[in-house]
Amino acid sequence: MQFVRTASVLLVSLTLLACSGSSKVRKPADLVNLTNQVDLVEVWSASVGGSVPANFRPVVADDHVFAASMRGTLSKLNIQTGRVVWEVSVPEKLSIGPGSDGKTTVAISSEGNVFAYDEAGKNIWKSSIGSEVLSDPIVAGGIVVIRTLDNRFIGLDAASGKRRWIYQRQQSPLSLRVGYGMLLVGNDTVITGFAGGRFGAMALNNGGLIWESAVSFPKGFSEIERLNDVTTRPSIEEGRLCIVSYQGKIGCAELRTGNLVWSKDFSSYTGTAQSIEFVFAADEKSHVTAYRASDGVQVWQNTQLTWRDVGEPLAIGKVVLMGDKQGYVHLINQNSGEMVSRIRHDSSPVSAAPIAAGGVIIIASQGGKIAAYRPR
Repeated sequence: MQFVRTASVLLVSLTLLACSGSSKVRKPADLVNLTNQVDLVEVWSASVGGSVPANFRPVVADDHVFAASMRGTLSKLNIQTGRVVWEVSVPEKLSIGPGSDGKTTVAISSEGNVFAYDEAGKNIWKSSIGSEVLSDPIVAGGIVVIRTLDNRFIGLDAASGKRRWIYQRQQSPLSLRVGYGMLLVGNDTVITGFAGGRFGAMALNNGGLIWESAVSFPKGFSEIERLNDVTTRPSIEEGRLCIVSYQGKIGCAELRTGNLVWSKDFSSYTGTAQSIEFVFAADEKSHVTAYRASDGVQVWQNTQLTWRDVGEPLAIGKVVLMGDKQGYVHLINQNSGEMVSRIRHDSSPVSAAPIAAGGVIIIASQGGKIAAYRPR
């Protein structure tokens, strides 16, 4: 038996209700009255096409933002002005957002084909993967890293699309049908999570496993109860790697070795963000918690966003930013957990983490609105 879920937060939530045997309808918490202490001023905005119900993340490279839509539109925009440098139509519908290093940009279709484009938006190659892909690709060091749904990691030559290497993970008897986040470190290492509460580091040039560790272990009696996958992107700060598993734990490890320093019971499908002092994450109920990064001691918890299905967080300056399913973006004070500001980015979900680059903060919604904001 294999248990699967889509990238939609709504479907995840319905699964959790089914597991608990609850028939109650979740009601998102009402927004509290708020006087913004920090203003995010919109610099520019554009429409790049929707991805509902999937979560297409934009990517920033070389002062440009690359974004895609489910219908097959791939766009390159100037990060400072929002000007569309080029926009192309991929021949097939897409299954996940783009990957780019600024020179080569790739998009992956729902048919399992990878389409690559050069700096001018010209299609330079197409490669068939032969499997569904729900994980964001990585482009770096002349290699395109693809993670397939059947547990294969494939390295393609960024110039030609030819296969350079392949790494096959053992297929888990029970796993989530969802994209597993990958994070590039130092332009030569990829950090990612695996099924069963595990995570590891892979060499970009040959796909070799450098180290593997565990943040949590499956527990419970039923197959659904034992689901325990690290699906979200890790976060890194000062040589510290932090991860969180679904129905498992949150924890931090040494980046160089993967040795776990601390862990706490937790469950999340949106990931972690870090400052020098703290680690931030939202659980399945959208309760946002801050832990002391050095030892995992809980510092505060904010429950004002209960059931608002908040997305992947970004920690920047003195605040943590995260969107919700109604298109709001919330700013929480890193030290106190106090809600300090809120903006309405769109009417559709904001699930992807905001991106801080070029002096602006890039925010994208599943409905296709992408915008740059400048704090004031």
